[in-house]
Amino acid sequence: MKILAIESSCDETAAAVTQGREVLSSVVLSQADMHAIYGGVVPEIASRNHITAISRLAQAAVDQAGIEKEELDAIAVTYAPGLIGALLVGVNFAKGAAMALGIPLIPVHHVRGHIAANYIAFPQLEPPFVCLAISGGNTAIVDVRGYTDMSIIGTTHDDAAGECFDKAARVLGLPYPGGVPLQNLAKDGDDGAFDLPHAKIQGHPYDMSFSGLKTAVVNIVHNARQKGEALDEAGLAASFQRAVSETLVPRTMAAAESLGYDTVVVAGGVAANVRIRADFERACEKSGRKLFVPPLKLCGDNAAMIGCQGYYEYMAGARAGMELNAYANMDIDKVVF
Repeated sequence: MKILAIESSCDETAAAVTQGREVLSSVVLSQADMHAIYGGVVPEIASRNHITAISRLAQAAVDQAGIEKEELDAIAVTYAPGLIGALLVGVNFAKGAAMALGIPLIPVHHVRGHIAANYIAFPQLEPPFVCLAISGGNTAIVDVRGYTDMSIIGTTHDDAAGECFDKAARVLGLPYPGGVPLQNLAKDGDDGAFDLPHAKIQGHPYDMSFSGLKTAVVNIVHNARQKGEALDEAGLAASFQRAVSETLVPRTMAAAESLGYDTVVVAGGVAANVRIRADFERACEKSGRKLFVPPLKLCGDNAAMIGCQGYYEYMAGARAGMELNAYANMDIDKVVF
């Protein structure tokens, strides 16, 4: 079945046509340059730009797939979680398209979509497995028992890993989005230059906290500048990456061990980070587990992953009516539509 997928949860407007795990077309329009001057995403600007772009991107996806819109079998759309105004643009467009074409509307959870990016990249991948979903808005260790049967077993109690990257980059004077600039700065740094906090949540071995790490980086930079002292910025960037990775990787591996899974999956925008990828490779090689991490083009927000997960949601019976709403927050295992 051919699915037109729509993604608008943050600052990328995206559309794709998929057929199962096969991607027939995928287009993404980033707003990063518009938000860079503010040092982060401005929700109102994001929503307005989704409105101006979504219709032409959907048509572009259909055209690139080499089909007519009448050949579509369903519309899949991200409806949670994300920026509420941005989500509403995608949801309302998808509802209109489904109604006009007389085809089913499939609601898709954004994080489930990120996990499904690995299905596109790796045709051999099947549940069960443990997945670390890491992005600007979400950080969670997920027990993926089936394509639509999953639950969170560990999450952050405050900031998402991606948000922490952006804030650390910003205080270092690096451009938004901060992941790649901070990674590049860290290349020449000593990851042992600074002793940064590694928070633990008592009684919750798989849960995480990044607010203390973010605050520590901010304080180090501010103190150096206030005293007029030279700061080893490359060393701080490298130490920061190490602290994030040492928070994420051991917890994910421990979860895989506890669940008895021999497969570890990583998904989301922060999965593009070279330090985190390398540490997972070493950990999985040491433990004898298989590791799946999507290529860089599938780490960030895109509609192809929504279409792929939408297929499995459809096969599981998920349908939404014209009353479908958007939700800023929603657990991966508490799907409501």
